[in-house]
Amino acid sequence: MRPTVKPALRRAWRERQTVQFGVTPAHAVTVGPVDTATGSFLQLLDGTRGLPLLREEARAMGLPESVADELVRRLTAAGLIDDPVGGGPAADALRERPADLERLRPDLASLSVLDREPGAGMRRLGARRPLRVQVRGAGRVVAALAAVLSASGIGRVDVLDGGHAQAWDVSPGGLPQRSVGERRDAAARRLVRHSAPGPAPRTAPDRVRRAEPPGEGEPPLSLVILAPRDGFAAYVPDPAVAEPWVSAGTPHLYAGVIEATGVVGPLVLPGGTACAGCLAGTRADRDPGWPRMLAQWRSGHGPATVPACDLGLATTVAGLAAAHALSFLDGELPASTGARWEASLPLLDWRAERLAPHPDCPCGAAGRPGRERLGATGATQDTMAG
Repeated sequence: MRPTVKPALRRAWRERQTVQFGVTPAHAVTVGPVDTATGSFLQLLDGTRGLPLLREEARAMGLPESVADELVRRLTAAGLIDDPVGGGPAADALRERPADLERLRPDLASLSVLDREPGAGMRRLGARRPLRVQVRGAGRVVAALAAVLSASGIGRVDVLDGGHAQAWDVSPGGLPQRSVGERRDAAARRLVRHSAPGPAPRTAPDRVRRAEPPGEGEPPLSLVILAPRDGFAAYVPDPAVAEPWVSAGTPHLYAGVIEATGVVGPLVLPGGTACAGCLAGTRADRDPGWPRMLAQWRSGHGPATVPACDLGLATTVAGLAAAHALSFLDGELPASTGARWEASLPLLDWRAERLAPHPDCPCGAAGRPGRERLGATGATQDTMAG
């Protein structure tokens, strides 16, 4: 271990013997008392020295050798120490690709802030490469979302969509102008490849296009993201479409823009949180006229229209959905778990609605209160109801 004070956290003295690491309340930590000599020794915790050399440096400064061990212990307990050579095999594999790692330095800095364990940021970043995510749709929201996931180090981002790109599919960070007239899925896959920090694991394009199960040697799906060009299917998800994911236990996230309203969530953990069937049952219970209107909207008999999908809102939804997806894939339960986040133009006041499992839904989530699947790792954790 070569301890370093996490460089992503800005450092300032609150007063003569108290140091604050970090600016924002979410991640700031205050340490004290710290005398002047120990404060000077802090500068040596920069990742270039192991503990034996740090003990020698302490002795040269006229400090007891134990200062090195005690300071590292205190700062580690406070979640402030990182280890630039830690993180395990996945991190070591990433270090062997220095050009890729250089692209991901800001992501690594962010991950280092989130986990108290030294080397955990590199471990999390390295663990992203084997993951496989499927995104459905290739319009303004999904194309940008898929590009962000790929650029963040997710090794496999499969894009499924039909039809050809239209002029209104083009967006900064999404499909470029030259993709107009091409197959949407092909254009989006090229965007994903170009966004990646390095070569991705080999894919099977025909299998991906047909949404077949993974072949031999292919990783299972860690997450499915449904964000169609018409945000109606994200706002009112079809239980029949989601049934294979619920049956297989595949986590899935809804996101999109409908009628100048952006939606992120719910993130569905099959058997643990409300699914599309739960949402349908709850809405029908609350509004007797809903099933009739839903049948009309899904009939497709209305006039064909260009979706009301403001570019700024679409980009915001893509970024927020990608951040929620990455949080889940890194092993956390983001705020979209069993909840929908929604904001409408022009005020853009984001609000969350908790979505309860429906007692009559066959997904079984209503019978398992307080247990949810944790991230792509498959672990579980207790959660508070309500």
